[in-house]
Amino acid sequence: MVRLALVWQALHYAVPIFWLYALLFADSGLSVAEISALFAIWSSAGIVVEVPSGALADRWSRRGSVVASGFVIAAGFAVWTVLPTFAGFTAGFVLWGVGASLASGALEALLYDGLAEHGATESYPRVNGALNAIAQLAQIPAGLAAGALYELGGYVLVGWVSVGCCLVSSIPALFLPEPRPAPDPTADAEGEPGWWSTMVDGVRESVRTRAVGVAVLAVAVLGGVDAIEEYFPLVASDAGTPTAFVPLALLVVPVAGALGSAAGGRVRGWTGVVLLVGSAAALGAVALTTHPAGLVGVTLFWGLYQAVRVCVESRLQDRIRGRARATVTSVASFGTEFSGIALFGAWALGGAGLVAALVLVCAPLLRPRAGPEDPESVAEHAESHEP
Repeated sequence: MVRLALVWQALHYAVPIFWLYALLFADSGLSVAEISALFAIWSSAGIVVEVPSGALADRWSRRGSVVASGFVIAAGFAVWTVLPTFAGFTAGFVLWGVGASLASGALEALLYDGLAEHGATESYPRVNGALNAIAQLAQIPAGLAAGALYELGGYVLVGWVSVGCCLVSSIPALFLPEPRPAPDPTADAEGEPGWWSTMVDGVRESVRTRAVGVAVLAVAVLGGVDAIEEYFPLVASDAGTPTAFVPLALLVVPVAGALGSAAGGRVRGWTGVVLLVGSAAALGAVALTTHPAGLVGVTLFWGLYQAVRVCVESRLQDRIRGRARATVTSVASFGTEFSGIALFGAWALGGAGLVAALVLVCAPLLRPRAGPEDPESVAEHAESHEP
């Protein structure tokens, strides 16, 4: 299961248009404000469907949701390629938001419950770190391909190859085993909870169980920091890098992210706070220069941040106790979309410096707290599910 998930992750992120779509928007005549608006629309689409799609995965099929994700995202990139206007980019982002929501929560739930079935949940942080590392490393061949494809056929060729990559990514997902959690006492007459009941149960666990709620908040707030990756090509361009060479200039960024992700499965206690503070300092340095050396700050920030991200995501999975695991994870992703919109606005208003300040404010969320094994946390969880 883990190997199939790693293959899916690699194919899912080896998409060349990831490296160039911010520049595609700019070269199509969009202003920075319009580009930021598109990113906000992208997040808004995720907000609308995030939690319902998590409940759909729990109630219907987590594997099916992951498979469908590739097809929907491919449709979004096809719209971009055929209709490179603000309206076309908007429609593409809506499709991308829906497609991403289908996989969000579903894959994590598949993996965690699969490991639980074999009594190996303690290895989930390392698996999660490996998944995030693969996602980062897959961007390297995609970046190399992006520059070559752009030179050969411009944004059109980059777009169609990206559509094909998304479709191919669904193939390994078809073979993912799908373990199911133990029967729930809230199940309906047919032995399974309905879609609505599943969604309500997941939301309830997210807000009424303190240990889970804190972890959900940490993932929601810190996960939104991912949004500023969309501006990295613009940072490189502002530093004087030609469009065709932007992917090459940024290749070191995913390498740093992969190293940080791999280390994130071992981050414990106050180490996460230290790493987040360091990442904020590195990002703040980017705001002080438009020299190519500013990319060093971006690289350092990304590696430290990814380590923190893996840490908080793994902590959330460890604390979930109900059967609506994909729904709870989607609740966290729902919050991530809101914080992502806030980050887009912060970048539009104050660039890297303001975003670095907001990242620093998030540090208290990483304070060590009681884990799910703590008696108080378990007791609170039990009370939250009493009739």
